[in-house]
This record gives sequence, C-alpha cells and structure tokens, in this order.
Amino acid sequence: MAWASIDNGTRGDAVWLDRSWDRGATWEGLLGKASIPSSWTGTRTLMYNITDPVGHRRGWIRACGDAAGVTCTDWVYPKVCDGTHCDGADPATAPSDERPVPSTTLFGRAISLHVDQRDATAWGAIENGGPGDEIWLDRSWDEGATWPEGSSLGRTGVSSGATSARTAMFATRDPRGLLYGGAVRACGREAGHAEGSCTAWARPAPTRARAAADALMASYRTDEGWWRSSWWNSAATLTALVDFARRTGDHDYDWAIARTFEQNRGVFPAGGRGSDPIEGHFISRAVDDAAWWAIAWLDAYDLTHERRYLDEAVTITSYIHTFWDTGTCGGGVWWNRERTYKNAVTNGLYLWLTTSLHQRLPGDTTWGTRATTAAGWYLNSGLIGSSGLVNDGLTGGCANNGQTVWSYNQGLAIGAFTQLWRSTGDDRYRSTARRLADAALSSPLLTRNGVLTESCDTGTNTCDDNQKQFKGIFVRHLADLADATNSAAYRAYLVKQADTIWTTDRDPLNRLGQRWSGGSPNVSDWRTQAGALEALTAADGL
Repeated sequence: MAWASIDNGTRGDAVWLDRSWDRGATWEGLLGKASIPSSWTGTRTLMYNITDPVGHRRGWIRACGDAAGVTCTDWVYPKVCDGTHCDGADPATAPSDERPVPSTTLFGRAISLHVDQRDATAWGAIENGGPGDEIWLDRSWDEGATWPEGSSLGRTGVSSGATSARTAMFATRDPRGLLYGGAVRACGREAGHAEGSCTAWARPAPTRARAAADALMASYRTDEGWWRSSWWNSAATLTALVDFARRTGDHDYDWAIARTFEQNRGVFPAGGRGSDPIEGHFISRAVDDAAWWAIAWLDAYDLTHERRYLDEAVTITSYIHTFWDTGTCGGGVWWNRERTYKNAVTNGLYLWLTTSLHQRLPGDTTWGTRATTAAGWYLNSGLIGSSGLVNDGLTGGCANNGQTVWSYNQGLAIGAFTQLWRSTGDDRYRSTARRLADAALSSPLLTRNGVLTESCDTGTNTCDDNQKQFKGIFVRHLADLADATNSAAYRAYLVKQADTIWTTDRDPLNRLGQRWSGGSPNVSDWRTQAGALEALTAADGL
C-alpha cells in the first residue's frame, strides 16, 4: 500500500496520489486528495493498494502536491518479493538455472529465458551478440495476456568488447499483493535494428503441486471469494486447495479459506452464484451442491481447527439429512428438493459426511448411527454393479439404472467406506473400499494404460464443466485408502497419475488439462486445474 504526504506547507495546500497500471502512460488521479487545515503545516492521504489481484495487475504510484503550483514525485514501482527473493538479485546467486522454453533467435543472436525453479525467479540472457544489443524480461500476472507495468524489466545492453549480457533476476510471485504464478518471457533487440524477438511465456515450477496451485489461483476472484461461474465446483476446488496445504505444508493460500467462507455464507439471488438462489449457509435446491460445501468446511476445520467451519458443516449436513427418505427404495437421500432421483453422488457425499461428523464431534451417537444406516442402505441399494463399479443412480423402480460409471462416484464410495472403517474398525467397510478401488484400477471404463480416464476423455468427446473435475475427487479418496491400507499398488497408481499429468498434460505456464494422458481435444480451465492439483498433491504426500 502507499500514501502521500505534504510538509512545510500552509493552509489550503493539497496532496494526493496518482496510480497507474501502465507505467505512467495513464493514471487514476487525485486519490485521497487532502488539504492542509488551518494552523497545520502538513497532511497526508489515506492508503491505497498498489496491486489489483482481480485485474491481475500491479501498479505504479506517485505523490503529487498543489502549493500555488502542481508538482509530482517520480513514478515508483515497488519491488516484487516472494519472501527473501526480490527483484534485482544477481543471477549468479541462483541455486539452479533451467531453460523452460526454447530460445529464440534474432539476426544470429540467441535470446533465452532462465529460471530458478525452487525460488521461482527468472532472468533473460542474450548470446552471440555485439555491443548495443539489449536483453530484458517481461512479466505478466494474467498468463501473458497483458504486461504493461511489467515490460522491459532489467533492460541491459551488451557492453563494448562483449558478446553476451543478462538481466537481473525477477520474482514471479507477489504474496503480499495476492498475485501468484507470474508468467515471464525473455526479449531482446539487435543494436542495428528496431525490431525485437521474445521467447514463449513460462511459469517457474518450485514443486509440481505448488506450480499447479499457483496457476489455479490466477482464476480465484479475491473480491467475490470463489472461482466464478460454478458453485459446487468452487467447493471442490477449495477442498483441493485445503488438501494441498495439509499434504504439502504450504500455507500460501490459507487466506482464501476464510475469504471464501465470509464472502459466500450469505444469501444470493438466482444468477448470483448459479442458476438457483443460494439461501444462506451454502444451501440451495441441489442437495449434492450443498454437500460439496460441507466437505470443504470439514476439510477447512481439519486444517485450521476453527470451530465455525465444523459448525457450518453440521448445519449443511443437517439440511441434507432432511432428504433421507425410507418411503422410496427403503432409504437414501434425494438428489434435489423436488425429490426426483436417488443417485450415487448424493448418497456417497452423505455417507462420507455423516461418518466424518461422527469422527469430529466428541461423544456423538446420532451421526454415527446415521452413517452405519446409510452404509447398509448403500451396499444393498444396487448402486454398485456386479463388477464393483458404481453406476450413476437408481431407476424409478429402485434398480441400478446402468448409467455412466463416473470416477467421482467411485471415489466418493471409496472414501466413505474408508472413513467408516476408521470410525468403526469393521473391516468389511475397508474391504468394500478395496473392492471398489480394485475395480476402478482394472476396468477400462475408468483406467486406460494405467491412467484414470473418464468416458468423456476418449475419442472426440469433451467433458462438461461438471465432469472436468471428477477425476480429482477420485484420487483424493484413493489417496485416503492408500494411507489406510499402505497399499503399494494404490501408491504406484497415484504416482503414475501425477507423473503422466506432469509430462503429457502440462503447458509451459503449468496449466493442466482434462485429459491426463494428453491428446486432443484437451481443454484446460480452473476446474481441470483443480482436479489435476489433487493428483499432484496426493503423489507429493506419499
């Protein structure tokens, strides 16, 4: 943040800030303008932000005053720092030097981008050049879409008698400004020509999971506290972020937990957070949507130990319990308020939640009883087919409807029965979880060439916004079973997913797509990023 002051003045003299997002070409003027009152000789403005995480930009700032004439300071661009790593360091001090993208050439000059992956810093270099050639770095906070305030960083010329030069190092993360995963590229110019050339954009990757998390947070709306346009997906994405913190010990994004809770606990009209109104406490007519939020808050409670998150999960799960109905199919939770469908996802969520609440509420018997009742119903409902795969739901006649086997239904059942085993010690539940996991790992409906594959990942198919995130939910729960069984096979499977994603499903900006085995069509957005983050986190935590 920044503010301006004026001293040694007289009554009526004024001071203010100008803030620019394009290096001073244009600016927001007269910010916080304040005048010296009578009997004073100075005053100051209020403070103003230098960063705009919603707009993915970092500002330049100057102070201006009017004392029978206007004058301003120079524009200032505060250093970007990620802990102890700040703009301006000497590349010779970098512990590593990697080139994440190919060099570019210009009139025989080689222009290259260099990064120190561990510390997420970068610099540019020009080689085979001559005196007057120049090298610089561009830095973008929106994946290379814009970079007006971060252009020509460290611009350096090749000195007389030399053939190469390099810039200083620059940071790619600005935690204080809530800007992460900055993209960088190296650019250069040959002395005798006006045109320049640049490498492709790239992001450093300190670790696989942190690189994925950094790219994910570029889509988080800090002003609204969610990933815009998808309500339940935002809950599952927050869970992925909490899992990242719990398994890796990296707490860079813990602030987003509280922000999401505080910004979204209230009421929203239809269109505010989804097609349905949100009625408070993350509840809407879609029963399963509310359940995803209850999972997120239980996960947040485990990380932070803040009671408000546990209380919120109890409130949401109590609402979900009102849709448990023994009058149809002998039990089970309805998918929506209209009570039109009993499906695997809602009942898998309910079983996991009731079991998890029992574990976290000392002396509880109510939720524990509900969990064992739900487990008995699930096992006898017909949702699990003869091959050990979970179909989408039940028919009106209460039989398995034979609809698509989705990975998240399989994963929720694995996780729920694993947790129920932890609660009761009854090994039939863990055996059920293993049967479900083994079926998923061996069936071509879910695993192809050792890689988790949704039916919409195959051929020319594409996944919708819901389906994009299913696989991450599966690996989250398989990782829980791997911890519970110490199974080498499950651990190897999880490592395989992470390795495949990193080598075949990642671009230089660490964006991760829907198809973990690569290929096309392969879309990427924050939903696919969150799903892949779960896989990378699970493998890193083994």
